[in-house]
Amino acid sequence: MNLDRTYQRELLEMLAESYPRPHDIRQLFNEMDDAATERYAANLLYLEEHGLADSAIKYGMDGHMASGLPRITAKGMDFLADDGGLSAILGVVTVKLHEDTLKELIAHRISESDLPAPEKSRLLDQIKSLPGEAVKHLTLKLVDAGLSNWPTALQAIETFARHHIG
Repeated sequence: MNLDRTYQRELLEMLAESYPRPHDIRQLFNEMDDAATERYAANLLYLEEHGLADSAIKYGMDGHMASGLPRITAKGMDFLADDGGLSAILGVVTVKLHEDTLKELIAHRISESDLPAPEKSRLLDQIKSLPGEAVKHLTLKLVDAGLSNWPTALQAIETFARHHIG
């Protein structure tokens, strides 16, 4: 396998020197033997497949490789940036839950609890009558309560990650 993370980073850093222009690799290419050329192609094409570079590599019907001048993409520049670049800013996910959804989530947990029926009914009525700001405040309190019970919160995070991420 010709894939090499260190070499991939070196390629990106080399391409970044010329950004936004393509990088003139002709001298480097002239110094490469067949093995080095294959390593170069495999790693640069891999970076291209992940959107980090434009390889300018084409393979002909006879299997021979032709290479133009490669360039790093904006995503590649962001990858090299210590702060993640604009991708980190643009990739922020905002989660919005409508107050009715929050009320339903809280009510569902109350309904499933071991509380006596009269107390459940009283709490459910109170939750239904809460105004939006009170629901927001209650939700923050519930998040704080969950995180203050860190071992249970950590276990929930691990269980969720195992089932939803891989």
